[in-house]
Amino acid sequence: MQNVASAVEELILHKPYLTESLLTGIINISALARILQPEVDKMLNRQVKKGAVIMALNRLTDYLQVKEQMQLGKLLNSMGDIILRSNLCDYTFKNTPTLLKRHVEMMKTLLKNDEVFYTLVQGVFETNIVVSDVMTKEIETIFKSETCLFKRGTLSSVTLKLPKANIMQPGFYYSIMKELAWEGINLVEVISSTNEFTVIVDNSLIDKTFIVLKNIGRKKII
Repeated sequence: MQNVASAVEELILHKPYLTESLLTGIINISALARILQPEVDKMLNRQVKKGAVIMALNRLTDYLQVKEQMQLGKLLNSMGDIILRSNLCDYTFKNTPTLLKRHVEMMKTLLKNDEVFYTLVQGVFETNIVVSDVMTKEIETIFKSETCLFKRGTLSSVTLKLPKANIMQPGFYYSIMKELAWEGINLVEVISSTNEFTVIVDNSLIDKTFIVLKNIGRKKII
């Protein structure tokens, strides 16, 4: 049977930003308990005292210090190679019935140069392409009949090889994005597959971005 402590733990562990705030001691425990109390009442189907929630939060903090550092820290430390690519161009096209045909044409062109960086992400209303700028002439020729919504050059990419267990760890991507945000690194694009995570930044930020991501696994997880 679920009790106050297990209910509070379930709520906190599904909110990585709350976990971090608890571990750093920058959150008011009493205020947090007041916010969580209605949710705990609902989970237990009864009214609980605010003091019980406060006690559960205080006990949970010590537990999290060990649990979160071991699980998340282990994953961050097990990330693989970091791959850098520079001189990229970012395009966004409006989705049309003919856009896929243009992509097929572009792929045939790319077969002649397997060292070119090329990614395509299709959204609901638009499609994003990030490509090495040596291919901009081909892109603009092949896609000339399509509607270009956005174009930006002088970009670089940093790709992280992720551990397979990343999909099972709440807060994994948050930990990466948080470090980049704290350093004031603006992301032009984010491209993710199951075991790879790529950020696109301005060329001027590539060195700073690389250093942040290289050191992320070495930092103490708080």
